[in-house]
Amino acid sequence: MDKPLALSALALMLVGLVAISSASIEYAEWHFQNPWFHTQRHLTYLIAGLAAAATCYCVKTEYWQRTGWWWLIAALVLLMLVLIPGVGREVNGSQRWLPLGPFTLQPSEFAKLAVVVYLAGYMVRREDEVREQISGFVKPMAVLFATTLLLLLEPDFGATVIVVVTAFGMLFLAGVRLIHVLAIGLAALGALVPLVMMEPYRVKRLTAYLDPWADPYNSGFQLIQSLIAFGRGEWLGVGLGNSVQKLFYLPEAHTDFVFSIWAEETGFVGAMIVIGLFVALIGKILWSGRMALLAGNAFGAYICFGVALVFAGQAFVNMGVTSGLLPTKGLTLPFVSYGGSSLLICCAMLGMVLRIARDTRMAPRNRRAS
Repeated sequence: MDKPLALSALALMLVGLVAISSASIEYAEWHFQNPWFHTQRHLTYLIAGLAAAATCYCVKTEYWQRTGWWWLIAALVLLMLVLIPGVGREVNGSQRWLPLGPFTLQPSEFAKLAVVVYLAGYMVRREDEVREQISGFVKPMAVLFATTLLLLLEPDFGATVIVVVTAFGMLFLAGVRLIHVLAIGLAALGALVPLVMMEPYRVKRLTAYLDPWADPYNSGFQLIQSLIAFGRGEWLGVGLGNSVQKLFYLPEAHTDFVFSIWAEETGFVGAMIVIGLFVALIGKILWSGRMALLAGNAFGAYICFGVALVFAGQAFVNMGVTSGLLPTKGLTLPFVSYGGSSLLICCAMLGMVLRIARDTRMAPRNRRAS
């Protein structure tokens, strides 16, 4: 196993467990009369996630290449099921969850993995067409359009952005001409602008991001509380468990804004450690993809590139939102934020990358043995 890759991911999981335990303790005590409610559930998700990673690590890469279409179809079916009234669960105006007993499944997280696996297989099957003809780029755009349309109907604007950016990035790395990527990218951006303007809450988030102090008790409240958390952290933080912003100032701080509480309690140093772990993780995944490509495993390389883009995109957006760099958008911080579906899929992706890295290192030995 690629130990640096595995250890960097495990370190992020440990950070997430500590941060969620600290950020959720008062919230859980108030709402569930159990201060460790979210910690216990997150531990359950961690165990399930590690099991998913181990399972994917044991599965040969060829299996994912053969079944890419089926995973995509399964993702589209789940995205349609969640939109059916009475089947999908609506929370705060968004219908993104499928109830499964005491737990819920978020199909948009599964869709990210499915799109990466499908595109990796497509780019191997249609390698010459992708690089030389516009049709090789347009065909997967139809699949991407169907996926993003279903995501926007939930609505899940954040997942839509991650899926689109990941797909475009993978196609570009596969050899699609830059002019084609830019043309479709500009068209997609032109379509997103009216989508933002059509929803008042999205416009409010945008204006709050530009000047949160213009409405400090409504649209700008969450961002201001997050910035206060960063400011209180200073260099070394106020100490684990000593955050003030988690005391119902920052709403549901253990979810999308857990990085703010971590920065408040561990300071600039703690925040930079987390950023450094993400840089190490994503850099190692990209390196694994490059080695796989040099070894002749194009499918494995594209999987690595897609996973790196998903992790990098979500980490950048989450940290950008909590620090005021980007407009407020609900996206989890991979391996760190509270959320079972996100953690399961991230661990599954990690297991696939670890398997690809293992197969790449084992390839010369297998050739010598044969």
